[in-house]
Amino acid sequence: MNSRAVAIRLLILLNCGMWCICLPERLLVNMTLVGNASAIGAFCLDGSLPAYHFHRGSGTGARNWLLQFEGGGWCNDLQSCLERAKTRRGSTRYMNKLETFSGILSNNASLNPDFYNWNRVKLRYCDGASFAGDAKFDNGTSVLYFRGQRIWQAIIRDLLPKGLGQARKALLSGCSAGGLSTFLHCDNFAKVLPMNASVKCLSDAGFFLDEKDVTLNHTIRLFYENLVTLQGVEKNLNKNCTSFFNNPKLCIFPQYALRFITTPFFILNSAYDVYQVNHILVPPSADLPGLWKNCKLNTADCSETQIGVLQGFRRDMLVALRIFYKYSNSVGMFINSCFAHCQSESQDTWFAVDSPRIHNKTIAETVGDWYFSRNRSKEIDCPYPCDDTCHNLIPTARDDRRFLSNASDNDLDSCDDCPKGHEEKNSGFIKPMHGTGMALWLLFLFLLV
Repeated sequence: MNSRAVAIRLLILLNCGMWCICLPERLLVNMTLVGNASAIGAFCLDGSLPAYHFHRGSGTGARNWLLQFEGGGWCNDLQSCLERAKTRRGSTRYMNKLETFSGILSNNASLNPDFYNWNRVKLRYCDGASFAGDAKFDNGTSVLYFRGQRIWQAIIRDLLPKGLGQARKALLSGCSAGGLSTFLHCDNFAKVLPMNASVKCLSDAGFFLDEKDVTLNHTIRLFYENLVTLQGVEKNLNKNCTSFFNNPKLCIFPQYALRFITTPFFILNSAYDVYQVNHILVPPSADLPGLWKNCKLNTADCSETQIGVLQGFRRDMLVALRIFYKYSNSVGMFINSCFAHCQSESQDTWFAVDSPRIHNKTIAETVGDWYFSRNRSKEIDCPYPCDDTCHNLIPTARDDRRFLSNASDNDLDSCDDCPKGHEEKNSGFIKPMHGTGMALWLLFLFLLV
């Protein structure tokens, strides 16, 4: 090996540091089919049995439980549900039998310090209605089971004798459509556990707004109303909520349901949630000419008007959260300005040396402080693009002023705790590689040289 190659290897090792030495092993957890689910008619869309992945806790966490709803969108008409039934989103027959547990599900104390030794369960999603439907379609040729509510009940029944029934602490969480599930099932979860258990809920990227799209149509409201009707969801929505509103179907939206939830709740969301930007604010039906195509791919390509629309979406989300931010002692939140969707299941965004932060606190630290009542846990980020901890494309420094000029820090009535801006530190388009991704890349170069 020549001196140049030796020098390169030494440089790589110096940059890699402990990441190359301490790469965490992946935790793969087997699937468990709920054998008794058929007794209560709990089936996936195609009639297959529902399933979950369970990694048992230990030590001080042996009687603590974390249940995580899987996400994966919805189907709100027969055609889309028939298609979904032939995929892993509608049948356990097509699902991977091993699931990686990372982020909030990790069993590594250094990567998930508050929940690593808890009993951790991932509930597989195969009903297409956030575990909330209760209906059946049968035309003599095709059969679809809209049985999400029964799947939820069957999994809980299966877990209670495995230790869930003796839980001391419990956290119900979920991502995306699974994050919506936590709003729909939070209070029910608390009711099935011991009276003296500490039970709380967390929604990651599940605060879907009842927002008009850029053509001023209620696209997402119509979508959810069709979903509720097709899958028989209305009877499983919060009863206090449905009796309060003239349109009870609105109670599938978290902004309307949350005020009726009595169990402590944490909201983890991006104020510029990429799913909501692409499907609620600018759905394909609202952008037939494709004027938003480049903007949605790279915010540096957004026009002044489009930037204003994105900042308006953030403002509307903060307005929907305002009452809980200002007056609720049981609600925690981490609302950052990253263009992201689901941040609790990825190690890079949950807890790492370069994870997204607000007031220098990671998501994991903020959630832990809230759950264990260690500290106040209501974090609202400054407007995009001032947060330089995000793992996404950012505009050049020249363009930063353009974004900030369209943003306002008064969206929560100028509350004293709201951030007033961060220093602009990054002048490039792409953030540096993060965490284990950097380690693997450097290790690859090391072996290549």
